[in-house]
Amino acid sequence: MGRAFEYRKATKLKRWGHMAKTFTRIGKQISIAVKAGGPEPENNPTLRAIIANAKRENMPKDNIERAIKNAMGKDQSEYKEMSYEGYGPHGVAIFVDTLTDNTTRTVGDVRSVFNKFNGNLGTQGSLSFLFDHKAVFTFKKKDGIDMDELILDLIDYGVDDEFDEDEEAGEITIYGDPKSFGDIQKHLESEGFEVTGAEFTRIPNDLKDVTPEQRETIDKMIEKLEDFDDVQTVYTNMKPAEE
Repeated sequence: MGRAFEYRKATKLKRWGHMAKTFTRIGKQISIAVKAGGPEPENNPTLRAIIANAKRENMPKDNIERAIKNAMGKDQSEYKEMSYEGYGPHGVAIFVDTLTDNTTRTVGDVRSVFNKFNGNLGTQGSLSFLFDHKAVFTFKKKDGIDMDELILDLIDYGVDDEFDEDEEAGEITIYGDPKSFGDIQKHLESEGFEVTGAEFTRIPNDLKDVTPEQRETIDKMIEKLEDFDDVQTVYTNMKPAEE
């Protein structure tokens, strides 16, 4: 398995938080997708991808349909995607992706946590060199598929030649250029693959070792950040704990 898969597997539970928070996160994503491309999944590839993620997280169908309906309302707030980055305690780099309808509130909330843990919130883009920003697609593996041939077809879209296979689930995960998200999804669907997950992620390119005590402090900081409804995902370059 590749570096990206191992990192995501080791950090998934901490990063995604509790189920209720997951539904809130997906609801906001649906709102943005509907406003940008309409409420019909067949005509809105971004919405299709989010619905696939929602099903993967066991979000009830009624919740999904309600989120789509609410997004069509005239009084719905406009959400913006904002990222905040900086150093937490013990020199660990932290990236915070948010969806917010009030950037003043959100940056204040995020900064308060950084300050509480003696961190330093930096300027946008200041830590981008420490993380690879990737589009991630998971799809059902078809019988007889030649993965080398598929990857060759997708290289033009910036897809990595490394992929991960979950034999138990019968799924393949690929990583590519975030700017080509729509094109990658379109190609997979045109080739008849069932996309079961599509998202963006940040993969640290240099993991930082920490002591158990330091890890406990950083985990507390992540939990405080995840308590805010505006926060979608928190990434760090902290080396995952060994099982």
